[in-house]
Amino acid sequence: MTVDGDLGDPGWKGAAVIDTFWETNPGNNVPPKVKTTAWVTYDDRYFYIAVKCDDPEPRKIRAPYVDRDNVIGTDDNVAILLDTRNDRRSAVELRVNPRGIQGDAMFNDANGNEDFSPDFFYDTAARVTAEGWQAELRIPFSSLRYPKADPQTWGILVWRNYPREYRYAIHSSPIPRGGNCLVCRSREMTGITGLPSASHLVAAPFVTAKESGVPRDPADPSAGFVNEPAELDAGVDVKWTPSASLAIDGTVNPDFSQVEADVAQLSVNTRFALFYPEKRPFFLESVDLLDTPIQAVYTRTITSPRWGARATGKAGSTAFTALVTEDRGGGLVIVPGPSGSDFAPQDFGSYAAVARVRHDLGGSFAGFLVTDREVDGGGYNRVLGPDFQWRMGAADLLTGQALVSFTETPNRPDLSPDWDGRSFSSRAFKLNYQHSTETLEWGVLYRDYGDGFRADVGYVPQVGFREGQAGGGYTFYPTGFFSNVRPYVQAQYQIDTAGALLTRRNFVGVLLQGRYNFAGEVDLTSEAVRVQGRLLPKQQLVYFAQIDPSRRLSRIGITGFLGEEIDYANARVGNGGLFGLNATVRPTDHLELAAITDLQWLNVTNEAGLRGRLFTAFVGRLKATYNFDARTSLRVIGQWVGTDRNPELYTFPVPETDGVFTGSALFAYRLNWQTVFFLGYDDNRALDGSQVLQPQGRQVFLKVSYAFQM
Repeated sequence: MTVDGDLGDPGWKGAAVIDTFWETNPGNNVPPKVKTTAWVTYDDRYFYIAVKCDDPEPRKIRAPYVDRDNVIGTDDNVAILLDTRNDRRSAVELRVNPRGIQGDAMFNDANGNEDFSPDFFYDTAARVTAEGWQAELRIPFSSLRYPKADPQTWGILVWRNYPREYRYAIHSSPIPRGGNCLVCRSREMTGITGLPSASHLVAAPFVTAKESGVPRDPADPSAGFVNEPAELDAGVDVKWTPSASLAIDGTVNPDFSQVEADVAQLSVNTRFALFYPEKRPFFLESVDLLDTPIQAVYTRTITSPRWGARATGKAGSTAFTALVTEDRGGGLVIVPGPSGSDFAPQDFGSYAAVARVRHDLGGSFAGFLVTDREVDGGGYNRVLGPDFQWRMGAADLLTGQALVSFTETPNRPDLSPDWDGRSFSSRAFKLNYQHSTETLEWGVLYRDYGDGFRADVGYVPQVGFREGQAGGGYTFYPTGFFSNVRPYVQAQYQIDTAGALLTRRNFVGVLLQGRYNFAGEVDLTSEAVRVQGRLLPKQQLVYFAQIDPSRRLSRIGITGFLGEEIDYANARVGNGGLFGLNATVRPTDHLELAAITDLQWLNVTNEAGLRGRLFTAFVGRLKATYNFDARTSLRVIGQWVGTDRNPELYTFPVPETDGVFTGSALFAYRLNWQTVFFLGYDDNRALDGSQVLQPQGRQVFLKVSYAFQM
């Protein structure tokens, strides 16, 4: 069947029809304001879906050309959730907008996560018509995982996003308000027969080339720049599916240019390590299997893999994944504590392994996780333990995990004073209960992490504490600008393992939803935090607001706080705030301008009675993207991160000013997510002592990758 957005293809005759839809937001499962029809069919190689989205005013269709995976709620789109195992646990989510641009994800019903890191091979085409818009999707069976059975039953949920005066959500199944699952609402497709079980192989080799420039003498800016010799590199990602229920992945020297540029985050006056998403394909097969209540797996801790191997599959009601990789090291290792986290250079190689098994029990499941990192030259971290989720009904959900870790630190006191070859063990425990109905929602949470707990293949930046949380809210559904108003309260209490208070936080707030996809939140918080042995109080007004006004100004939002804030470095309380502004403007359907700014400040009084501005920190980022078509784009980014300080107000020496500017340009052509051509340029500059931006590094790079499918 030809995939061109024309639904007149004879292949659609006799296809199964889905023509009953419900408006699930802002309406409560009421008849939609616009008509949606979907068709599904298949042959011996592909699964096909067509969707026709009627629109009484086609000129209002929001149909910009955007990057892959940037098909979001500001614009018209359709998402297809396919539960090919029919376990009501997770689903492949395939999106398409009126330009035929793709966005794909894994939707995990266990925690409601919609993870856009994974990518899948599938073809799309769409067109805007006089009656609205329509799209076709062709999904190779090799991109899907399904059991060995004949006939088969799958789950499907079609979700249309229709942003006009409100952001209307239209689903092919009723979605009860306050429910604790989405995939579980899928409609069943029965009688699917004759699906292929033969093996499929994808090999995606890549070649990169880069030439870097560095200062001849970093201490002397006038010494000029020197170009280092050009570097060539190569590697390959391989995926073999011997059957539809088993995938074998291998990688040699995976390329970090597959990782998107990290979104700017202010790191001044923070206590714990920041989190960034994974994008390397090897780590993303059935990524929901590694998503557990305690984040004991965070694959970006595997900094520079030399090679890796992985097996993922499902047998009956039991799903599993296991991977092993050699990490050449580099980057930083999180060294956690009860009041904050530190870092140490990962100046050593290691081997890392992860395995998890999950057994489905009706709507619930039980799992078991094992991770291991073995350090070259001595040292290890091994973590294991069970997890579970008990879905007690449509309104009640109990989730928990218990882990024990066994650690021997590297004997490298030159890297960290905590690394002296010691051996120790500890535990981590988390239990969470949630009750959710159409109007009432409340829950309780308990966490207990021992002082010696470590998860060196995970993201656990705080240990050595016990914590209890309780909170709840009540939702009103008014008419007018606001469609959803939810006042709520929450209390949190955290102590260290000796019983001393670490944090106490109470707050009341209100969540708001309304016209033009408006979302807002206002909180009044009262908090006490232990810093350097002292319990310091703070009270703040915390705010967030975001709205999608039109096709051209597709999104604008603000976030921040005002009030008391703790100076963590100097252990005292001051007054300050944070103001963040983000906006996305589309002057045309091809050009997108996205701006992000964050301004943070703190005023304090030192022991001598001197009062003033301790610091002002600023992040400014502007990204301009011109999408020539669905495959070809040019992206330019400029970003400034700077901090001004008053050294007289610090208790230790600090520079008065520092700042870093990074600029980049990238031309990209993507035939699919693994067949790509990239040509780019990076330029990094930093302020010197004379407040002049001096070059720190520059790079020209090229990448070519092609996916061979056999």
